[in-house]
Amino acid sequence: RADLSRQLEGKHVDDEDLNGYLMYPKVFLDYMGRHRQYGPVRALPTRTFFYGMEPGEEIEAEIDPGKTLEIRLQAIGETDEQGEVKVFFELNGQPRVIRVPNRLVKSQTAARPKADPANEGHLGAPMPGVVASVAVTQGARVNPGDLLLTIEAMKMETAIHADRAGVVKALHVRPGEQIDAKDLMVEIE
Repeated sequence: RADLSRQLEGKHVDDEDLNGYLMYPKVFLDYMGRHRQYGPVRALPTRTFFYGMEPGEEIEAEIDPGKTLEIRLQAIGETDEQGEVKVFFELNGQPRVIRVPNRLVKSQTAARPKADPANEGHLGAPMPGVVASVAVTQGARVNPGDLLLTIEAMKMETAIHADRAGVVKALHVRPGEQIDAKDLMVEIE
């Protein structure tokens, strides 16, 4: 149990997790990777987890005891140049739209790397938006609190500051570029 908890970066391992790992270690670790990336996928019906939903289909997912979400897939849009589709659905009767990668096609643009939360030198985007300005260059020395860049989202600018001292190893964004949450923006060593 302790070994599995270490592999899962300190996550509490209950009996169900341990049994799943002991029976199917590779499948379980793949599942936990999806859980980390997409949230509590355990709440999805098995068929939906493996095959997705069809337009017009409705499912219920209990995310906490007594808290059930009703999800109805309305439509799936066309694939854009980034290899993403817009998914139109209702969540508890409220219309929603999200962008998701279409795994059946290759993107015409390179996917941005994501910040590794275990790497203290990685600075990820706190939210989706557009890079408004970049205040540092590669090789620049920075101290805690120094301005690195600004992000514009919903007509508001958010300043991103260094949280540690070091040297800017790499810049992964330029002004005007669209970014998503957790995209790797700056590496500091």
